[in-house]
Amino acid sequence: MARGLDHIVHAVRDLDVAAALYRDLGFTVGVRNKHPWGTHNHIVQFPGFFIELLMLAEPDKLDGDVFSQEFGVYNRDFAARHEGLSMLVLESKDSAGDAASYRAAGIAASDSVRFERDGRRPDGTPVHVAFSLAFARDKAASEARFFTCQQHYPENFWNPDFQTHANGATGIGDIVMVANEPARHRDFLLAYTGAAAVAPLGDGFRVALPRGAIELLTPNGYTVRYDLSPPDTSNGPRLAAMRFTGPWPRRRRLVGALGAGLIFAQDD
Repeated sequence: MARGLDHIVHAVRDLDVAAALYRDLGFTVGVRNKHPWGTHNHIVQFPGFFIELLMLAEPDKLDGDVFSQEFGVYNRDFAARHEGLSMLVLESKDSAGDAASYRAAGIAASDSVRFERDGRRPDGTPVHVAFSLAFARDKAASEARFFTCQQHYPENFWNPDFQTHANGATGIGDIVMVANEPARHRDFLLAYTGAAAVAPLGDGFRVALPRGAIELLTPNGYTVRYDLSPPDTSNGPRLAAMRFTGPWPRRRRLVGALGAGLIFAQDD
């Protein structure tokens, strides 16, 4: 069964600057949260999907566990090279099952691992949240990482008060990736998403999911389709942009923000 989009990580060097930028662009940005391995984040929520603005703020907390290595160290090194979209995350109903399917497909980067943290509602009320993650690895994609996320207390995480945005964005449409040779990554994306097939899209393809979709385009195809400069793909494919749904005319509004393309447009 295919897995829908859950969230995307936007790795930055200054979390306060990133949060201010997203607010200026009309997004509702949640409070600052802290992970036990030293990364801090702000969350921008939509129904069933969120953007995770992320920075490694306490590097002394990194150690040898899976979260430190697969998440903390990777995002630290990614942001040192270039700010931008660093990790793509799909929803999970069974993290252990995801890990098993990834092992069978030869793309597993970890077993299912769990962590918990405290959060806050808009009124400041504390809540507890917990997640199980299963990491996958495209060996030909050193500049993008992938995992699934199972929420154990979703009622404490999702909140409609965080999901209304002044810019009119109502949800996620597509995550756009760029690669020099999209076909090289087709089998990985099918195994990672659980989708049955891809659909041709210009000089790349699109993977439809229960929530949103993934587009994988060549650098030229990305520029032709979205009129944005592509990220550097000399070291492999990159997560390039997010396309949001909302009550806009068909004309696109395009914004470049800290290495990420933000596309406000209805479906083509």
